Amino acid sequence: MKKPPPSPEEQLQRMLRVARFNGLSFVIIGGLSLLISLGDWFGMAVCAAVVCGGSLELSGRKQLLGGDATGVRRMVKAELLVLAAIEIYCLAKLSQGMGPELREAIAGLDMPELEPAFRSAFSATYIAVGLVTIVYQGGMARYYGRKAEVVRAALEARARPAIRVAGQGAPEDEVT
Repeated sequence: MKKPPPSPEEQLQRMLRVARFNGLSFVIIGGLSLLISLGDWFGMAVCAAVVCGGSLELSGRKQLLGGDATGVRRMVKAELLVLAAIEIYCLAKLSQGMGPELREAIAGLDMPELEPAFRSAFSATYIAVGLVTIVYQGGMARYYGRKAEVVRAALEARARPAIRVAGQGAPEDEVT
C-alpha cells in the first residue's frame, strides 16, 4: 500500500530539523575554518561568509518557529550566500594555481615528474568542491524555496484555533 504524503506540519518539522543541522554545521565548520585561516585574509573572509550564512539560516528557522513564514526566504538567502562564498573561493584558488607552500613540498620530494599530477589533483579538488557545493547548496535553496507554500499553510494551520466537535473533548471545552 502506498504511504500517504506527509502533512504540511510534518514537512515543516522536517524543514526545521534540516535547517538546524545545516545552520549549526555552517557555523561550527566555518568558525573552526576561520581559526585555521588566521592570517589569510581571503580565507578568513570566505569562512566569515559561511558563518554568516549559518547564522542567517538559524535566524530564518527561528522566524519559522515564531510563526513567520518569511523565514523561508532568509533560509534560501543563507544557502545562496554559502554557495557564493565557496564558489568564489574555489574560482580564486583555481585562478591562482598551486601556492608556494605546495610547490615547496613537491620540490622537497625531489620528484619533478610528479608536479603535473599534483597540479591536476589540485585542480580536480577545487572543481569537485565547486560542483558539490552547487549541487548541495543549490539543492537546499531550491528545497526551501519549493516548500514555502507548504510551510505557510502549516503556520496558518497552527495559528487557527482548533474547532471542537460537540461531544468530543472535555465538556468545559464546548461552547454553548
